[in-house]
Amino acid sequence: MITNALNSATSLITQAQQKASSAAQTIASLPVQEQEVGGSKDVGSAEMFKPVLSLKEAELETSAGVKIIQAHEKMLGSILDIRA
Repeated sequence: MITNALNSATSLITQAQQKASSAAQTIASLPVQEQEVGGSKDVGSAEMFKPVLSLKEAELETSAGVKIIQAHEKMLGSILDIRA
């Protein structure tokens, strides 16, 4: 059970990193606004909304994974204290 929690947390963080990377790639590939250097056309806020939302989701998922790992470490420390 302890290992499963750690594996789940690691998997969650890895998936969040992949989600963030994909969202960042999408944002980077959007055209720049006309006022910016090398700009070609206006970017609609709708185009930007989904990848920015994905970045926020990735942030929250990473935070959840970290909290799982911290709880795992605390529980493992408690088990070691009990056995000592």
